[in-house]
Amino acid sequence: MRKILMASATALLVTMAGVHIGPAQAAEIKALITTAMDAAVVVLVPQFEKASGHKVTVSYDPSGGLARRLRGGEFADMILVASPELDKLIAEGKVTGNRIDVSRTGIGIAVKKGAPKPDVSTPEALKRTLLETRAISYSDPAAGGASGIYFAKLVERLGIAAKINAKTKYPPPAGLCGDLVVNGEVDLAVQQKPELLQVSGIEILGLLPGDLHMVTVFVACVERSSAEAATGKALIEHLRSPAAAAVFRARGLDLAAAP
Repeated sequence: MRKILMASATALLVTMAGVHIGPAQAAEIKALITTAMDAAVVVLVPQFEKASGHKVTVSYDPSGGLARRLRGGEFADMILVASPELDKLIAEGKVTGNRIDVSRTGIGIAVKKGAPKPDVSTPEALKRTLLETRAISYSDPAAGGASGIYFAKLVERLGIAAKINAKTKYPPPAGLCGDLVVNGEVDLAVQQKPELLQVSGIEILGLLPGDLHMVTVFVACVERSSAEAATGKALIEHLRSPAAAAVFRARGLDLAAAP
């Protein structure tokens, strides 16, 4: 009888304190994440879910596409996009929260595996190769991907935009330029290194050379109005953990900074 009374008292105290145990502790959050981090996130999010018991629903799009969705009123507990896009969203008041650097990568150049390897080792060599190549693919700037926006400005800077864009084929939104190399539509693909690494049958020649090189930093933010802000912060810390570094490296990314 004493044991029954003690158990009942304990249950009452737990209820009064508002403490939940077991499955009731699990939260569910929505995350909007750039496609450039897709290959790493599909590994790291399930790890987080298994360790924490929380559920994460992820929706992918290029960074600019996610920014448009947020401007249109879509809500997410956690956002992970290219730094310039998040900075603009915070400045516009469309996202409220503090930015946290998560990862970084560069823009790569790839050809079909076994094909001749053109010279892309210097800015001058890359310019010649771009002009001589039959057809190329890079992310459609209109889709909002960081690499596409940058590369479109780059060919303008090199004075070859008209010639390059006349022989450019864009992948579908959130698509992979490497796929167009594999199927023979183009001979050269330019995209974030993690996205190129997702395509078998291509070979990465290197990153954009010299002063043409650009590092994209991907940053995260937990929406301040989220009812599950603590879970969003825990997910970001998991993505920034030393354990995530090996997953990032294998997929063409690096931790942006030590956590």
